[in-house]
Amino acid sequence: MKSHLHRYLRTAREAVLWKLEGLSPYDLRRPLTPTGTNLLGLVKHLAAMEVGYFADTFDRPFGERFAWMSEDAETNADMWATVDESVEDVVGLYRRACEHADATIDALDLDSTGVVPWWSPERRDVTLHLVLIHMIAETDRHAGHADIVRELVDGAAGLRPDNDNLGQVDWETYRAKLEAVARGARD
Repeated sequence: MKSHLHRYLRTAREAVLWKLEGLSPYDLRRPLTPTGTNLLGLVKHLAAMEVGYFADTFDRPFGERFAWMSEDAETNADMWATVDESVEDVVGLYRRACEHADATIDALDLDSTGVVPWWSPERRDVTLHLVLIHMIAETDRHAGHADIVRELVDGAAGLRPDNDNLGQVDWETYRAKLEAVARGARD
């Protein structure tokens, strides 16, 4: 069971990182939604989540602290990379956070307990099993955001470079059909 959950988490992580490949630092930071969603910010956020849920929750210190997670940090500082935070810095942090998380997953049993201090008191006592499920959902949710943002940047879409899981579709014709349906529904 644990190996299956861990595999799904790793697959989601790989999908997120693939969305960064081949893009400029500008395109990786571009806010492409009204709430500022951007690819590098998603990775930075996920690095913090890996550390929070697999290091802090199970009292397995990561060894690095993030100024952008402090009480006096800028709003949503974990959701965007500054000019001084290089792509390599953010991706490297994410990889280190994932390695640390993997070590925690390998070391603990699914029923091992931890505490998520930022959750409400009635929910904060957790197991590794619950945290794995939570992080699969968290990472997949942000992988979906990354799918959309990457498609907006350059049209790249799909699950992985070797399997886009989209099928052979004339997307221009398909989109035009959906636009016609939407217009018909509003009349």
